[in-house]
Amino acid sequence: MASGDLMMGMIFLTLTVGGILGNFCLLSSYLCLDFSGCRLRCTDLIIKHLVAANFLFLLFRGVPQSMAALGFRHFISDLGCKLVFYVHRVGRGMSFSSTCLLSVFQAITISPRDSRWAELKVKAPRYTGTSLFLCWILHLLVNIIVPMCVTHNGNNNITKRRDFGYCSGGNDERTVYVINVALLSLPDVLCLGIMPWASGSMVLILYRHKQRFQHLHGNSPSRRSSPESRATHTVLLLVSTFVSLYTLSFIMHIWWAISGNPSQLLVHLSALINACFPALSPFILMSRDTNVPRLCWSRISSSALRNMSHVCTCTMAFC
Repeated sequence: MASGDLMMGMIFLTLTVGGILGNFCLLSSYLCLDFSGCRLRCTDLIIKHLVAANFLFLLFRGVPQSMAALGFRHFISDLGCKLVFYVHRVGRGMSFSSTCLLSVFQAITISPRDSRWAELKVKAPRYTGTSLFLCWILHLLVNIIVPMCVTHNGNNNITKRRDFGYCSGGNDERTVYVINVALLSLPDVLCLGIMPWASGSMVLILYRHKQRFQHLHGNSPSRRSSPESRATHTVLLLVSTFVSLYTLSFIMHIWWAISGNPSQLLVHLSALINACFPALSPFILMSRDTNVPRLCWSRISSSALRNMSHVCTCTMAFC
């Protein structure tokens, strides 16, 4: 095994393991808040589904790609290859859709009560679960064609194929290939169209809020931003990261299509860029929204103090 492949495999493994641990920590924080009885925001449910989608992608794409980069190529059967590609495509699409929904619901949440979104702001929390359910169904249905297009590397019946390292793409006709790519890319294109609009709305709302604050309080800056403002900045950073990485991934796919039969280095780089967002997004959310671990700890501490005081009261009454 070449030193370049070993380095790429170690990078993949580090990114995958770090992403899994980051998503696990973020999910544990929200589960802790659920068990403590804390009332969460409507966007918190979207973040949970984002974490679940990240898990699917990292486990079903990051782990096999790491093994392929380390030299293990024939470790998966044909059925396993189809399953791995289907699940990781669903996770990838759901990760994008969750980010899109997060930006839309955050824009609705911070909108003023006297805006045209006032009625939608009241109804939005009731439609969070339904929106996520429809996104899952959409990606489960759209990606049905994925298992038909891939096979394991041990299949000798395919003379010309696109090698992904541990699986291969079949020798489809160009028209069929273009139709499949267009169908699979349609949800991503919709997300890319909605997210800039939602992000622009959030920036405009924050700008108007800042002007209103300066008008009321003069030029004295606010010592501490509101939780809604911090959450909005977090979502904007998350969306910016998503758009940047998706643009790089799109360029890599164009390069891939032009080259016809890309090298393994190009395959690994493309997969690495795709794995960056699921691996980095939990750290962005945790670094910007410090209320999650802090609130979790405060709820545990207060619950423990209540239990201790209850025990002490009962002990004193018994004495």
